[in-house]
Amino acid sequence: MTVGFIGLGVMGEPMARNLVRAGHDVVVFNRTRKDVAGAATAATVAEVAEAADVIITMLPDSAAVLAVADDIVAAAPELWIDMSTIHPTVSIELAGRGIATLDAPVSGGDVGAREGTLSIMVGGDAADVERARPYLEALGKTIVHVGGAGAGQVVKACNQIVVALTIEAVSEALVLGSKAGVDPERILDVLGGGLAANRVMEMRRRNFLEHDFTPGFRVDLHHKDLNIALESGDAFGVPLPATSLVQQHLRALRAKGHGAADHSALLTVVEDWAEHRIGSKEEIPCPA
Repeated sequence: MTVGFIGLGVMGEPMARNLVRAGHDVVVFNRTRKDVAGAATAATVAEVAEAADVIITMLPDSAAVLAVADDIVAAAPELWIDMSTIHPTVSIELAGRGIATLDAPVSGGDVGAREGTLSIMVGGDAADVERARPYLEALGKTIVHVGGAGAGQVVKACNQIVVALTIEAVSEALVLGSKAGVDPERILDVLGGGLAANRVMEMRRRNFLEHDFTPGFRVDLHHKDLNIALESGDAFGVPLPATSLVQQHLRALRAKGHGAADHSALLTVVEDWAEHRIGSKEEIPCPA
């Protein structure tokens, strides 16, 4: 079986490499040409779709997935696994186009993509999930069939809420502790050993401490994902007040031109409000 992989961004490129390492025959396509060692490179979406038995897409948003859908459907692959994060209604619409499809968004960020340890939430037919398993196992360690078409995207929206709110919580804690005179590194050490431990602190520790916001997952993309979550909350009658607040912080970063920064840059919003950069040597007097 030949696997066609469309979308070689921060996540997609290492995912395609992992498929090659797992021994799969892979042909890749990216809008701006990129080559993956061990994989063939197609010149167009139609070319990769015609060459492949299984198609995997890893694209930035619903519009990008819809832009390649006609060529994929026309080629009639045995299975289309869309691993992008898009609106659940779009995944449901794609599932009705007459070919076997799965919505299988991921969590784990750029590190998980490189290490092949992603968490994959899959929506679609159970038999199709089993057919996809050899490919998914090359990409992730946690593979869960969460329901029918669109269910994977719903769970991804839930995931993105938790990640965004956790980044916000860690940021607020670091700024409070640091402005009160405590070393941010020590704060993370202690929090990581108790009930407050979380993967955000593990995977973004260096980003926070060094103020290095080289994108692993861009502000623009998380902003898009929270829009999906908020629209889903509206559709199902679920209030999401904390999500709405963090979305405004992401919007503020984008307004300042930081949409391409890593989402851990939420720290800087809290720092700006507090007029304090974590780790600064400024002595803060104890409140009276």
